[in-house]
Amino acid sequence: MQAKRIIPCLDVDDGRVVKGVKFKGIKDAGDPAELARRYNEEGADELTFLDIGASYKSRATLLDVVRRVAKEVFIPLCVGGGIRSVEDMRDAMNAGADKVSVCTSALKNPQLLAGMAKAYGRQCVVLSIDAKRVPGGDGTRAGEARWNAYSHGGREDTGLDAVEWAVQAVELGAGEILLNSIDADGTGAGYDLELTRRILEAVPVPVIASGGAGNPEQIAGVLLDPGADAALVASMLHFGAATIPEIKKFIESRGVCVRW
Repeated sequence: MQAKRIIPCLDVDDGRVVKGVKFKGIKDAGDPAELARRYNEEGADELTFLDIGASYKSRATLLDVVRRVAKEVFIPLCVGGGIRSVEDMRDAMNAGADKVSVCTSALKNPQLLAGMAKAYGRQCVVLSIDAKRVPGGDGTRAGEARWNAYSHGGREDTGLDAVEWAVQAVELGAGEILLNSIDADGTGAGYDLELTRRILEAVPVPVIASGGAGNPEQIAGVLLDPGADAALVASMLHFGAATIPEIKKFIESRGVCVRW
């Protein structure tokens, strides 16, 4: 059985780690380099750095902060936020990223994914999907739920079906999907299992579940059924509800294969 990954997420704005609920009510959660060091020492499998203000504030990714974070970790580092070109990807990789995540820029220019994959390989290209359930919306079959992909940090509804977008993106060159549920984000009520299952069924690449982790039971659940390849965790770790070793020990007791 392939080991599942536990990935702390550093949502960074103006050089500080922040966290909110459903992308709103942002609170300070600490220094990114200090948190990165802690999570690396605790045994995180990867680390995700998202400059959450870069897209809607139209500023470049905070490469100096990326460099500070990269110096503290010896695990794969994914960097996202404000990456609009292959050149931006190059700058992030040169600053210490092992792969990059794109959301708004890929929605505006889907061919960016192909260019990034050609330049660095699809294993370095992560498509971040900020998805929100459409009230009363049907999917491809009558009665199915539907989620739309949002841009600009969850602020703008593109009207694009999130599942269809995931399929298109993988065909273009995305090697992994970072799936963020806007409805579940920061609530601690658990991941959106239905959304995660739909994406997993639609694409052949790894899917990282994100949004809603409140306890280790929920993390074990999304990794076992529907079977996400990794779980992104933020508030639980930042605010001391659990440590990475505690999470891994618990989910392993539930039958999840973890890497120590």
